[in-house]
Amino acid sequence: MSKRYSNEHEWTVLDEQIATIGLSAYAVEKLGDITFVELPEIGTLVGKDESIAFIESVKAASDIYTPISGEVIEVNELLENKPELLNEDAEVNWIFKLKVSDGVEFETLMDEPGYKAYIETL
Repeated sequence: MSKRYSNEHEWTVLDEQIATIGLSAYAVEKLGDITFVELPEIGTLVGKDESIAFIESVKAASDIYTPISGEVIEVNELLENKPELLNEDAEVNWIFKLKVSDGVEFETLMDEPGYKAYIETL
């Protein structure tokens, strides 16, 4: 399973029709210490690039976007009480999972080398 990245710094891992989505280490580093995560509701239908969740840190507040379309089927409830888990390992600690409605969208996201090149331009 490969990991892909969006321009908004979300990562996605696709396993058949289930996408696991989190924030990139780059985004978490820029945000600083995360203090709050508002998770999406299970059953929510979302389109690509829609705002789905919200995150607050000591530096900023930011929306979290869906890199691909689908239905929210699971959220990482640990983040409600321990949002700092994202600071500990953003590339492992996911935020939500989607049942994907269009798997082709995954292929439009950046692979890891492409994402690294992208963030070097920022």
